[in-house]
Amino acid sequence: MSEALKDLASYLAEKLGGKISESVLAYGELTLSIPADDLISVATFLRNDVQCQFVSFIDISGADYPARQKRFDVVYHLLSPRQNLRIRLKVATDEDTPVPSLTGVFPGADWFEREAYDLYGILFSGHPDLRRLLTDYGFEGHPLRKDFPLTGFVEVRYDDEAKRVVYEPVELKQEFRNFDFLSPWEGTDYVLPGDEKAKQ
Repeated sequence: MSEALKDLASYLAEKLGGKISESVLAYGELTLSIPADDLISVATFLRNDVQCQFVSFIDISGADYPARQKRFDVVYHLLSPRQNLRIRLKVATDEDTPVPSLTGVFPGADWFEREAYDLYGILFSGHPDLRRLLTDYGFEGHPLRKDFPLTGFVEVRYDDEAKRVVYEPVELKQEFRNFDFLSPWEGTDYVLPGDEKAKQ
């Protein structure tokens, strides 16, 4: 598999040249870092080229690196069933710079881009309906950002008695558990819960 990916990497370097900022082959996967301006042309080439045929769009995900100037990575995963290969595209962006929408090349990118917008605040230019997908109406912030506060927010649930949606402060339903990470085969220094009932 790695030979096929090496051949693909050299082929793409020859064909796409300056559109690829970085090409990394690691852990049996090929990752191409590309500028946002070249995303549409690179994705179209990968889909249409006879040697590539990455016709199956798998997903889009985001990654947040707050210390960087371009804090977000938008990561695209594509599959070529004919070549039996996967490829990853990475585009770096910041909070204010939109990434071109891939919905014109891969219509299945629609809700994945909405999810990235909702959870990270990543903007996509040319998207037909860029609005929140997973959070509630009027939700403030983007929950998968590293700087999103973990306390002080409310949770939403449907109340059968009130017959409406109610907002309540976030509440942990169980206590935090402490694990001792001792091997059960070696035995413990204390009686495990439930063992006190065993015959001695």
